[in-house]
Amino acid sequence: MVENIETSFQAAIDAGKINGAVICATDAEGRFVYEKALGERTLLSGEKRPQKLDDVLYLASATKLITTIAAMQCVEDGLLTLTSDLSSIVPELTSKQVITGFSDDGETPLLESIVRPITLEMLLTHSSGLTYHFTNPHIARWREKFGTPPKEGDSRSVEELFNYPLAFQPGAGWMYGTGLDWAGLVVERVTGSTLGQFMQQRIFDPLGISDGQFYPITREDLRARLVDLNPDDPEALGRAVLGGDGVMNKVCRGAFGGHGLYLPGTDYTKILRSLLASDGKLLKPATVDDMFQHHLSPEATKAHQTAMAGPMGIFFRVGIDSQTKAGHGLGGLLTLEDVDGRYGERTLTWGGGLTFAWFIDRKNGLCGVGAVQAKLPIDGDTVAELKQVFRRDIYRKRAAWKEQQ
Repeated sequence: MVENIETSFQAAIDAGKINGAVICATDAEGRFVYEKALGERTLLSGEKRPQKLDDVLYLASATKLITTIAAMQCVEDGLLTLTSDLSSIVPELTSKQVITGFSDDGETPLLESIVRPITLEMLLTHSSGLTYHFTNPHIARWREKFGTPPKEGDSRSVEELFNYPLAFQPGAGWMYGTGLDWAGLVVERVTGSTLGQFMQQRIFDPLGISDGQFYPITREDLRARLVDLNPDDPEALGRAVLGGDGVMNKVCRGAFGGHGLYLPGTDYTKILRSLLASDGKLLKPATVDDMFQHHLSPEATKAHQTAMAGPMGIFFRVGIDSQTKAGHGLGGLLTLEDVDGRYGERTLTWGGGLTFAWFIDRKNGLCGVGAVQAKLPIDGDTVAELKQVFRRDIYRKRAAWKEQQ
């Protein structure tokens, strides 16, 4: 039996495994359009309401693509380049050292000086050495021994929260991390605007988007439509997206370009379609072309391949198997060959938390968003399979539509 979005998602809803879903896809011309809202969301009052297409979603790491676009707009404006030293803009990065381990007694970190500067290209491709504490054991240990966890009610800026060392020499490795949060800070410093203000003016306004906001959501009209503003997540931290712990939002002060944005799925699709069509509303065609190129050094490429095949590789592969050739573009994973039944070569794709998936397939002229609205505690296997159903079935639906034209 061929799985499809309607039956598979509804079965998961009926079984009590998820609350619902928002799924949107379109082609470059806007002729093929698939939009579906399934299931229900629960208000703080306990009242249940049908899921709607314009409900506001927590994007988590799907924020990273939008931050990448903002950074590339700064490149087009002549404020930045991909390969220049960023030390004059973010001197906090210049002072960082690389942690290589700990002394035999486990008490003293072993640190070495960086041998090359960090560039914007490295920040956008996770090859700068900046990692999350949960993706590198040395960083996790350093944070445990030398970090000062925020107290209740305390919040920190990007440079304060991610003050730990680098996990490897800039450009010489790859590991998923905080580079896009730092890239957002770079955008703020070269433009003099907050990241949210810059995105509104340069990304949202040109596409007619008015419902994007970084955590915390303060507009009451948006809060009324927030999927995660419910009895399981009264602070709208995105707990069901992240799998149960939304503390990352709670301890942040200001706009975090790596994870902090909230936006309806229909609006996120407008951004994907602008890049798919290369319509010039956000970026010049040549810049869009560059986003869909492999941007890792040979050393970083090897490290990326190792990470993809490693214990956390299932998260870094975002739906492709371990045998598929892949690299890293500007904004996400880049397939370097066709994926049978769906992605064409040089499809750009990533996601957000455990529940949000997006892709832009320029070869086949299709882009889409699949946002599973999970229950807590999250059923990770079910959510992962539903995202795969979305990825496969949306191509079948497009093919069926084409046959009818």
